Amino acid sequence: MTETPTFVSHLECGETGKHYPADQLHGLSDTGKPLLVRYDLDALAGAVSKDAVAARVPEFWRYREFLPVRRAENIVRLGEVMTPIIPLTKIAARLGATEILVKDEGRLPTGSFKARGLALAVSMAKELGVTRMAMPTNGNAGAALAAYCSRAGIETYVFCPDDTPDVNVREIALQGANTYLVNGLIDQCGAIVGGGKEQMNWFDTSTLKEPYRIEGKKTMGLELAEQLGWEVPDIIFYPTGGGTGLIGMWKAFDELGKIGWIGDKRPRMVAVQASGCAPIVRAYEAGATHAERWEDAHTMAAGIRVPAAVGDFLILQGVRESGGFACAVDDEDIQAAQEEVAKEEGFLLCPEGAATYAAYKQELASGRVEPGERALLFNCATGLKYPMPAAGVRLDITKEVDYAAL
Repeated sequence: MTETPTFVSHLECGETGKHYPADQLHGLSDTGKPLLVRYDLDALAGAVSKDAVAARVPEFWRYREFLPVRRAENIVRLGEVMTPIIPLTKIAARLGATEILVKDEGRLPTGSFKARGLALAVSMAKELGVTRMAMPTNGNAGAALAAYCSRAGIETYVFCPDDTPDVNVREIALQGANTYLVNGLIDQCGAIVGGGKEQMNWFDTSTLKEPYRIEGKKTMGLELAEQLGWEVPDIIFYPTGGGTGLIGMWKAFDELGKIGWIGDKRPRMVAVQASGCAPIVRAYEAGATHAERWEDAHTMAAGIRVPAAVGDFLILQGVRESGGFACAVDDEDIQAAQEEVAKEEGFLLCPEGAATYAAYKQELASGRVEPGERALLFNCATGLKYPMPAAGVRLDITKEVDYAAL
């Protein structure tokens, strides 16, 4: 007897389409590719309406029919609010753009959109009897895993590149994870996780190596469609490392379209990377299905420093099916974009979020984006979690203040 209305029919290999049974613990498919959760959409459509959703508490669990958790007791909550969409009105006017919107994911628990994916992954791990989880992280995903697992009573091991922002590392440890710093990149941390599965008996929660983080990130697409009156923007700029959110949103729009909640229009999906780590951009430009590992990956936007993504083909598929593209921006432009939005709009973007604004400006100038397009950018975390430039002029209270010099 289920306690929450859920309509999962099976899991499916994202590459081959092979079916796998629901309600069993799975990692990757037999071919080493991500598994996607599939639903009986006809039954789902008959069980819930837009009005019913609108009457619910403003959290992403309001979309429970679109999610896989079967028993209410296994939902792990830390206050998953619907995140606001903030218009950059002054900047849009200056650039001659009709509308630039930012979805501010920094309002979520642990201060980033990683809370969406990990809330679902941990809830499903609890439902399926997992007692120990492990992951590699550039910071925010590890913080979310630590928090939700502590809430759920699941033990965690988190492995970070040794140049991960210190505030992220401390947050992960303080929220209960066994925390390790590794002299390598995130995929090398991932190899440690994969190598310890048998001996340590942990579940590998690396990006897309379990099926449910996509379902959590899918709520971004469900939520923004509802917030825009069940319409979609013309174009979405998404900071892309592992790409779970881009894949999840594209899945959300497909499911909403199939049940008739949105029309045929789809947003163009833009995968934004840093020029110091742009494997998806290189693969997109080469017309490739998969992305080769990016050597010597470096960028100030740690969250998108992912040299190799297991879901590369799904990212590229979403970008191409939507008529979008992949683009890279320099760190100098990311830094300038962060400063520009903070000083002009009072909105402190994280570096990865600033990358989406830098990309928007770059592609507006290149002509790949039209000024009349309704653009939505993702700020994936609060800017307060990242180092900021030194600031402040000292005043000596033992001396008279020279106001004219201020």
